[in-house]
Amino acid sequence: MHKFTKRICAALMAIAILATSAACGNSTSTDNSSGASQSAGSSTAASKEPVSLSLWHIWAADSESSKAPFEKVLTDFQNANPDIKLQVDATENETYKTKIRAAVAANEAPDIFFYWGGGYMKSFVDAGKILPLNEYIDNDTKGKILPGTLDNMTFNDKIYGLPHSMSIGTFFINKELFQQNSVKVPETWDDLVAAVKAFRAKGITPMAVGAKDTWTLDMYLDILETRQAGYDTCYKALSKQGSFEDPGLIEGAKKLQELVDMKAFTDGAMGVTRDESEVPFYEGKIPMYFNGSWTIGNIMKSDSKIKDKIDIIKFPSLREKSDVNDFTGGVSEIFVVNANTEHKDESVKTLKYIAENFSKEIYLSGAGLPTWNVSVDESKIDPLTLKLVNLTKDAKTYTLWWNTFLEGDNSQLYMNKSSELFAKKITPEQFCKDLQTMNK
Repeated sequence: MHKFTKRICAALMAIAILATSAACGNSTSTDNSSGASQSAGSSTAASKEPVSLSLWHIWAADSESSKAPFEKVLTDFQNANPDIKLQVDATENETYKTKIRAAVAANEAPDIFFYWGGGYMKSFVDAGKILPLNEYIDNDTKGKILPGTLDNMTFNDKIYGLPHSMSIGTFFINKELFQQNSVKVPETWDDLVAAVKAFRAKGITPMAVGAKDTWTLDMYLDILETRQAGYDTCYKALSKQGSFEDPGLIEGAKKLQELVDMKAFTDGAMGVTRDESEVPFYEGKIPMYFNGSWTIGNIMKSDSKIKDKIDIIKFPSLREKSDVNDFTGGVSEIFVVNANTEHKDESVKTLKYIAENFSKEIYLSGAGLPTWNVSVDESKIDPLTLKLVNLTKDAKTYTLWWNTFLEGDNSQLYMNKSSELFAKKITPEQFCKDLQTMNK
């Protein structure tokens, strides 16, 4: 097992222990300067002019399950730190990617900003755009962070960001729809095919996907490749130690097109956004959905129509020796500090507070698993999140989302080619051949 997998599995075991022991014990801008909690507060700066820091993130829409817990953390921070005035800007995910890259390239990036770890951030690291945090993070802070969760933001032993949550590729099923239509919950590929055909025959869209936001279809492809080819084959291809033209990876790509042929997905998915595709799922009209575990946060909202109807299961096996304990996901969403900020100390102070406290609030909301050693009452954790923790206790491996694992242009190539594969503009063989150009 690779080092990354071992350390993420260790982090998830730590989360399981936390949950058990705790029970016993569109762009928008805001000026978050309301004006006490935890040690981040400062009482000495009341007479000073507040330091103004800019902060950008991706939770702009009310449909984002992380929005409410993040805004709570920002409010708590401002109440505790009147000496720092946050200028907050929120932009929808896909638009944000273009916006932040342009800002960084023009040396106009905010003091603190959301980004993705792994290969996705490496170009910023190599260009010296992100502040290394080693000299600002003491052993006390490191001791609060779960093992392995800094790996995807560490390059050449330098830490370039702090994580707030861990996300797992999660297969959601609407139990009510399965029961009402006498369809077996899938455990194998044959079961999945039978379920897709049964629901389509009744005029029900089997699975939600908004392929206009390419990363959502990538999630399906990532897990299909993992189940079909296996973790080792995927990891070796992604890390340039193997080939994307491996027969198992070609077969995984074929499985995606077979599902497309069966009309498994949202009608007209290539022109549908993630948010649009999720509407019928949240209305209880779609029986299956594979997406990040943050989806739990929306499922469990007080006004949710499906909170008592949804279960989570391991994605079905696709072949005889397919291991259902191989998962996709890990730690990818982080906050970083602009290397050129004029307020490094204040920015890092803000970063630490936000990462640690957001980790707790996001766990309580069901929008993610913590990456910090947080203390929570298990009775306040929703049952789906607890089930996810228990479901992953037997995890053997984790493969980071491919579009995050891969670097820069390679990540974009993967997303472009997965869209072409989904739209059946290229064959599975051509898809894998095109990806292999990254390894030459």
